[in-house]
Amino acid sequence: MADTTNTARERRYNEPICIDARRVYDSCGDKDCMSELPVFFTDAAQTQIDEAVNVRLRDADIINVSLDVEAVPFHRGFYSIDITYFFRVTLDAFRSPSVAPATVSGVCIADKKVILYGSEGSVRVFSSEYANDEYDPQNTPAATMPIANVQVAQPIALAAVVKDKRPCHRVPRSIPAAVTACIGGEVTDSGEKTVLATLGVFSIVQLMRNVQMLIPSYDYCIPEKSCTFTDDSPCDMFSRLDFPTDEFFPPTVTDSAGDGSCGCTETCGEEQS
Repeated sequence: MADTTNTARERRYNEPICIDARRVYDSCGDKDCMSELPVFFTDAAQTQIDEAVNVRLRDADIINVSLDVEAVPFHRGFYSIDITYFFRVTLDAFRSPSVAPATVSGVCIADKKVILYGSEGSVRVFSSEYANDEYDPQNTPAATMPIANVQVAQPIALAAVVKDKRPCHRVPRSIPAAVTACIGGEVTDSGEKTVLATLGVFSIVQLMRNVQMLIPSYDYCIPEKSCTFTDDSPCDMFSRLDFPTDEFFPPTVTDSAGDGSCGCTETCGEEQS
């Protein structure tokens, strides 16, 4: 009986199975310095900016990314991906040296276009979702266009300046409500001054398609860890934490870079040259 069980297990380990998954046909990674992006504010925040003589960029965060995929004419299998980033930036607005700065948040928008290979397809996919005791609802048919995917790291807040507003600093498009909700309301086109922010963005863009692939199967993903519940007291839980040595003894430049350099001087010098 043991030999039979082992034989069945080995057969399952080596069994090829067919799965439907997204295959990455092409991808690229970028390090973009997005300079002098106009920041758009609500009416209340714009009032603080109009009274400011200087601003300091505190933080930046990615709110949303909009993607549009279109086939490249006369270049079969290639697609252009129009990417629109929506960032939330937080600034300190200084009215005078003797007055504490006001903290305000705004939205800035950046566009980017890449061209990647996404192969070709000539089918439409129809599918349904299961519904208990009723007809299964039909999903919208999927077109043959590939699927774009963008991964964005936390933006790096580099710089910000306040300047007199110009016509080119007006809101260029309708900003989604989900984006403006992150700063507390609709942005305004009024005001006398604007803030231009510079952000550093690391991203990976992928072009994918759903394909059927044959892969080796080793076994089912059976959990090996038991679910545990603890009713320890707070002090017992605290006693199991490691002492935060790095908080008291921060790493030096040598520890973080390895060679004693910040890793950016040479790159900046090459770009400037």
